[in-house]
Parts: sequence; C-alpha cells; structure tokens
Amino acid sequence: MPSHAITSNTLFYGDNLQILREYVADESIDLVYLDPPFNSNRNYNVLFRNEAGQDSEAQITAFEDTWHWGPDAEHTYHGLVTAAPEHVGQMIGAMRQFVGANQMMAYLVMMAARLVELQRVLKPTGSLYLHCDPTANHYLKVILDTIFGPLNFRNEIIWRRSHPKGQASTRFARNHDVILAFAKNAEQLTWNPAYAEYDPDRAAAQYSLRDETGRPYQLTSLLNPNPDRPNLTYEFKGVTKVWRWTKDRMLEADAKGHIVVPRGGQGIPRYKRYLDEQEGVPIDDVWGDVEFAGGTERLGYPTQKPLALLERIIATSSNPGDVVLDPFCGCGTAVAAAQKLGRRWIGIDITHLSIALQKYRLEQMYPGIVFKVIGEPEDIGAAAQLAKDDPYQFQWWALSLIRARPLGGQAGSKVGKKGADKGIDGVITFIDDATQKPKRLLVQVKGGHVQRGDIGQLRGVIEREQAAIGVFITLDPATQPMKVEAASAGYYHSPGWGKDYPRLQILSIAELFAGKEIQMPPTEHGTFKQAARIIQTDGEQQGFNL
Repeated sequence: MPSHAITSNTLFYGDNLQILREYVADESIDLVYLDPPFNSNRNYNVLFRNEAGQDSEAQITAFEDTWHWGPDAEHTYHGLVTAAPEHVGQMIGAMRQFVGANQMMAYLVMMAARLVELQRVLKPTGSLYLHCDPTANHYLKVILDTIFGPLNFRNEIIWRRSHPKGQASTRFARNHDVILAFAKNAEQLTWNPAYAEYDPDRAAAQYSLRDETGRPYQLTSLLNPNPDRPNLTYEFKGVTKVWRWTKDRMLEADAKGHIVVPRGGQGIPRYKRYLDEQEGVPIDDVWGDVEFAGGTERLGYPTQKPLALLERIIATSSNPGDVVLDPFCGCGTAVAAAQKLGRRWIGIDITHLSIALQKYRLEQMYPGIVFKVIGEPEDIGAAAQLAKDDPYQFQWWALSLIRARPLGGQAGSKVGKKGADKGIDGVITFIDDATQKPKRLLVQVKGGHVQRGDIGQLRGVIEREQAAIGVFITLDPATQPMKVEAASAGYYHSPGWGKDYPRLQILSIAELFAGKEIQMPPTEHGTFKQAARIIQTDGEQQGFNL
C-alpha cells in the first residue's frame, strides 16, 4: 500500500512505477491518460534484433526513449511472471517466447508493469486512454486486454495528426496515432457523450422534411437490429416487428406526435427526429478534426499533443472535481487540460527538464495556480547527490531554478546534449530596447569543483558570443578569486531601463535556495515559448486525499 497521501495537485519527478506504488492508493483515480515515449520514425526492424547484435546497438544510439533488454527489464519481467496476477504472468511469458529478448520486448515488459499499477489505482468508474502509434499498438492491445479484460475495451481511436506529408513511394503516407480506451468496469464507467456541430449543408440534406410549423426533421427507423429480442417483439399500429423501444416508450412518443406511418398509414412506423432537438453529430472513433499542436500553443516539445485532444478525453470520461493522472506527462498537456476543466490532477515525469517546462506552462496559463512538486532537491545534500548520480539531470534542474532554456537538450530526452556546447549550458533571451532585437544571457552550470579559471572561461564565451550577461551556477560556494574575476568583467548597461547590471554573475545553489535572483532587466524570461493564459472562473479547487 502507498506510504504517502496526495493532498493537492502534484507534479512528481521520478520513475512512475515507484511513484505509483508509493503514493497512489487503490481505486483513487478517475481517469488515466498516458502517452508513453516511443518513436516509430526509426527502423522498425531494429526493435526485433537481439541485444547482443553490435549492428543493432549502433542503430539504436539515437533512440533514447526505448528501454533496452538488460538487468532492469529482466528484473521487471521476473516480477510480472512471479508476482503479477497469474493470467498477466502467463501472457507476458508467452509474449517473450514470441517476440524475443529485444528492444520491443523490453518496452512491452516495462509498459505491462506500469499498466498493472494503473489498473489498480483506477476507480470502478474510471477509464484509461493509452496513446501510441501503429508500431506497437497491437502488442499493447493484447496487454491491455489481459490486464483490464477484453469486455472492458471501449475504443480504438484513430487520431489524424496533420495533413499527409513526406515520402510515400513504397507505402501510404503515415499520418495517425492510436489511442486505446479501456474501462475499469464497463458497466460503471463515467461517460459524458461528445458531439460535434452539424455541417449546415449536410444537416439540410439529412433533415429535408418540414412539419406544419416549418421545423426541419427526418424519419428514422424504429426497428431493432437484433432480431432475437422477444421482449421487444409486439404489434404496433398494425405491424408486428422487433422494435428498438419498449411498447410503453413507443406509445409515449406516439402521443407526442413523433411517430409517423408512411404511405398513407400502410407502411412501417418511423420516428420523426427534429434537427433542433439534436445535440449534434455524435463523435466517432476517427478524430480528424483535432489539429496537431501549433502556432501559439506549440511549446517546442517534440511529442506535444494538442490541448483540444486532451480536453475531449477528459470531458467525456470524467466530471469536475475528478482526479486525472498522467504518468508520462512530458510537457504537461494533460494536466493543463485537467486544470482548465476543473479536474484535480497528478503528473509524473522522469526528467527535470520536463518538470520545469510543466511548471512554467501551468504558471503562465493559470496565474496564481498552487500545486506541489515532489522529487526535486530541497537542500544542498540532495542537490549534491543529484549532481553525483546524474550530471545532466542536475544541470537541467539547476537551469530550471532561473528559468533558463537548456542548450541542446530536448524536454522528452533522458540523455544530455550531443556535441560541443561551446561552453554554454543554458540561455535566457530578453528584449531590452526599442529595436526589439533579442539579447542573450548565457548560463554555465558546474556540479563539481570550481575555480577562478572557470569564470575566465565563461567570460571568454560571453565575449565570443556577444552576449549581454553571463551567469555561472555552482554547487560549491564561489571562492574569492572567482568573485574578483567576475567583477572584472564589468557591467551591461540596459538602454531600456537605464540601469547597469553585473555582466558576469555567480550564483551558488545555496543562494538560489535562499531566493537570490539574477540581476537583469525586469522583462519576461524567454525560457520556453509561452503558453496562452487562461483565466478560470470555477474558483479554487479543493484539496484531496489519495
């Protein structure tokens, strides 16, 4: 059982499997949406090559998000076979015999372990939506059928991402993702039907009839598609058929004037369906009306999904006040949509860069929003341990303290930048004069021993790059010689504000913990593309316990 309780909207940094087990109680979540990292743009065959093959290893270097078959995958596989429900263990064992010990199987094993936990935390009324692509969705469907039960499968949703593009000389252009929807219990699930607006021309063609007042309507069938329904087989207006409704409902509709018998009263009764009584066109399982995130919504995250896509899922499968969980929350679209629609939320991601992006996005979209972040260093000891364990994660976390954009890092990647960084770890872009020309503040981060030469190196980078200001973030306190070297760099004069700012500044992690900030023109930090601001009218959300 989880040893901690979640009492407010929360972002977690860390492995979602551990966080689910430690923090999220049984049957406490109303809706799960997950978009686990996967990349179908690379060579599909590589996923099925044995880990021992050197040629395979060379090809998968750039595929950072796929788990490899190694000790971790083997350990997780063993846990599923021995500790998961027996039918799940049998399924994953058979799948390994079929797929083999390769990248694909490692991915499926890791996903299966997490899906077992996600099924555990869902309420009986809850739903799970798994966003994937055609590379692995058939395997994931088998896993979901096993864990949730095939009778709880609701939909395979096809989302058309954008207009077709790219090479299609040997196949049709690939242009869709798959979203697999499952209920915890199909007989109890929360469901709010979704409708699209009628196309005026199509509506005019479908509802071409007019009653005496001029209201448009159409005649639709009252016959049941299932011929074996004795309880719905009866005589109505001289016709014996298997009807769609009970006789009482038919008589009620007839009394309201909604039943019409064509051909002078000799035909089969039909239902008079008025256009102005319809809620719209029921949305089906092919979504071509939701465009890929672009324009002002686009934040630069490689797998960002559009807000409208998540709003549709959340609106149909949860109610205001429900709890939405995204265990692979990336740039935070699911939690942003949950906040917009008055739901409570939990987001989990394994990179500090993603957590930072989510914090900025939420604060920009919802001024004054309050939420917790769990898993980030809260003292010098934790920061030092992060620097020792994972220098890139430490670097990204340190940059997030001043809202600097990492140079060369991708928000969805667990691996650092590739190639020479030219002495620059992060950048803040700002505008400071009437020319509107962007100016840059360059950042270096050091988690180990520092000395005066490091400051001299950053000073050279500032001059070479013609940057306005340089900032040196250090885990260790700055030495006196370092401070002297920084002071010798002089000042940047702000034409927009008429002030001077130290051209080279040193900030220790301890000082940042204490609230010290960069001295720079008071302008919006150009860290990431800014999310559109949303003013909520639903009032404060209440706390909750899981």
